[in-house]
Amino acid sequence: MRIHKLTRAAFATFGDVISQEGANPSLVNRGTAERFHDLANIDVADAHGKPLLSLFRARPCQLPFEVTSMQRHPLGSQAFIPLSRHPYLVVVSPPGGFDESRLIAFFAAPGQGVNYAKGVWHHVLLALDEVSDFIVIDRGGAGSNLEEVNLQRPVTISAEDLRSLAFDIN
Repeated sequence: MRIHKLTRAAFATFGDVISQEGANPSLVNRGTAERFHDLANIDVADAHGKPLLSLFRARPCQLPFEVTSMQRHPLGSQAFIPLSRHPYLVVVSPPGGFDESRLIAFFAAPGQGVNYAKGVWHHVLLALDEVSDFIVIDRGGAGSNLEEVNLQRPVTISAEDLRSLAFDIN
């Protein structure tokens, strides 16, 4: 599976890239800190939802890795903000009816988070190399906010896919 560099433009169909890169900070706390404001559209209000703040700890996947299922959250967005300085993979497909031919993978560099827009199909966390911690902001409340599908034909992500990415991001 071809893996793409994670940029705001390339990921816009699926949600937001959460990163200081390209953001315009303002000085706060009497000039002792910078605030990178409003980096993602946290969308959790449907059906009287409320924001939840959680911590996730992801174990690294072993390559080659088979993508066999995807999930989405129809009532709210879901943000993943890495606390660890380790890369990870993001596998997504556009919102709407699931179409496995439209799967796309992104390489999230250290310091980059993602916010999946409401209804975007995505794979669970795919940490690389090390156990990685994430702050997760998503929706709590009544209503079913998880749909899952199984792929008819699993998609493999290999170490060669990551090595070929090195040429794309340099």
